[in-house]
Amino acid sequence: MLLCNEAAQGAGICSGMPAAAARALAHHLIIQTRDHKAEQTALHSLAAWAYQFSSQVSLHPPYALLLEVRGSQTLFGGRAALLKKLRTGLAELGYKVQLAGAPTPLAALSLARCQHEQMVEEQAELAAALAPLPISVLDWEQTLLERMDGMGVRQLGDILRLPRDGLARRLGQQTLLYLDRMLGRQPDPQDLYRPPPQFKHRLQLPSEVEHTQALLFALQRLVLELCGWLRGLGAGIQTFYIALSHREGTHTSLCIGMHKQSRDAETFTTLLRERLERLELQGPVIAVELRAEDIARLDAQSLELFDKTDGEGGVDLLDRLRARLGDQAVQGISAVAEHRPEYAWCHSEPGHSRKDINGRQRPLWLLPVPRQLETRSGLPQFQGELKLRPGRERIESGWWDEQDVARDYFVAINPAGARYWIYRELDGERRWYLHGIFE
Repeated sequence: MLLCNEAAQGAGICSGMPAAAARALAHHLIIQTRDHKAEQTALHSLAAWAYQFSSQVSLHPPYALLLEVRGSQTLFGGRAALLKKLRTGLAELGYKVQLAGAPTPLAALSLARCQHEQMVEEQAELAAALAPLPISVLDWEQTLLERMDGMGVRQLGDILRLPRDGLARRLGQQTLLYLDRMLGRQPDPQDLYRPPPQFKHRLQLPSEVEHTQALLFALQRLVLELCGWLRGLGAGIQTFYIALSHREGTHTSLCIGMHKQSRDAETFTTLLRERLERLELQGPVIAVELRAEDIARLDAQSLELFDKTDGEGGVDLLDRLRARLGDQAVQGISAVAEHRPEYAWCHSEPGHSRKDINGRQRPLWLLPVPRQLETRSGLPQFQGELKLRPGRERIESGWWDEQDVARDYFVAINPAGARYWIYRELDGERRWYLHGIFE
């Protein structure tokens, strides 16, 4: 047994115990085989998420990340606020972590390994802070650690008290270099992590899921990773994709779109919930995947440093409607360079509508088919006598597509004060028609 959770520990199981002995203590024990590839994937995903807190992130496989945060503390309101934000974010992702800080990478790693949540500020304090730690925190070969134990060396302080010359002869120059890097006497450059240009993360579910609502918990974790990655890049997205893998080998794909760039986790989760509520699963789901490809830089004013809502004032109504009703159910309307009202508009992407390029006064509400009006003494009637306002718009157009019209349009007001858009034919019987209603 490599690791065990609290329930297993409560049954008397401990790390290093043979599996047979562990099962004897807990008949319903579930043993998961260690997956090194999944661990590496998780570590890289965490690094991409952590990039929002520092541009200097380094991987230390299989279980550690290094962040240089001295330059980030002021941006997040000080060290305590930064650590709180890290703890909260990692807990939301479902991780249990041990945080530690020191002037050198190796010192910080050693403190974290011993579960000493200690923050050492100055290099001069390192030797005293590291002295009580066991030598097992060192990245040395096991045979070397056993030799040290045989010499009666149990703690780092015991090593640091040994003469350097004698230590070099017994253990080699590399051990001295390691200790010097730990104490800050020698530089210890790290390979910096760079986040990928696209986001793609697959999460294997611990058990099959048959209801969409249960999927939201797993997808929220991927959404949080996505938003951390976007913040680190200073970017936003308008679209992200969800893939659900079913037991039978089939897949269900979802596209979540917004009418403007965003990286707000609450917005993404709300839209995702709306889409899942109207989704019927083809079968049990065994894995979920989130993918985002087309990213765009956001202005600095959208960053959390300046705007704690990340530029979002809640979920946009358009995005919520599209997630609930479907993309085709919500459309914008744009003006078209056409004189005939019936053809002077088209559907467009919501939020990207174009205004009437002619600047004329026309109503937004047009009747599907113009309604012929009664006349009295040659004056049009609609819920009373209509009074024409000064000015008219003459339209003579459409001869090229055999849909030609010849009309004079007027703004008319009835006795109740309602405004209408009416026209009179220029040819034939010169009848009056109601074509539109003003708000």
